[in-house]
Amino acid sequence: MEAATENVTLKLDIFRQLDLSAPAGAVLATNTSSISITRIAAATKRPEKVIGMHFMNPVPVMKLVEVIRGYATSDEVTKTIMELSRTLGKVPVEVNDYPGFVANRILMPMINEAIYSLYEGVAGVEEIDTVMKLGMAHPMGPLQLADFIGLDVCLSILRVLHDGFGQPKYAPCPLLVNMVTAGKLGAKGGEGFYLYTPGSKDAVVSPVFLTA
Repeated sequence: MEAATENVTLKLDIFRQLDLSAPAGAVLATNTSSISITRIAAATKRPEKVIGMHFMNPVPVMKLVEVIRGYATSDEVTKTIMELSRTLGKVPVEVNDYPGFVANRILMPMINEAIYSLYEGVAGVEEIDTVMKLGMAHPMGPLQLADFIGLDVCLSILRVLHDGFGQPKYAPCPLLVNMVTAGKLGAKGGEGFYLYTPGSKDAVVSPVFLTA
């Protein structure tokens, strides 16, 4: 199981090394949240044994695992990973290999639209998050969730979606691009759309005032 950062080059290098060192019968799984399983599998000589096993964050709390079949992933390997996920106390859902799979294909455009709403001055950080929490019964607002995921990770996933589908609706908001460029990566760095207590990913101190 590979769980490196969402970087195509890094993941391909890891899987080439795994393919050389792992036993012939070993299944190679990736925790990627958006990168093509088929592309990762093509870096190996066992594409039928490569599969996506996308855990939701935070893993100890979230039950869902997206089990993503690449173009060549075998039925046997898929069945094995579905059973393994249940053994781990998770709820596996089998999906096919398209950019963003299901979770991030739906989630990231919503987060991106929330960032656009801030960028265009529709409302502030707390206001946007409050609308989604109280109006849509989301446990966390989209801007706070983006901070928790990591703004660099959100940007990477949106770029995968944009490149994969070639549709402008997936283009990342310029504000998100600027924040990542400036090193404002969210909770893990202490600042994103909110400020965070050092060493904590959960304690929101206050929203950051942002303009276009």
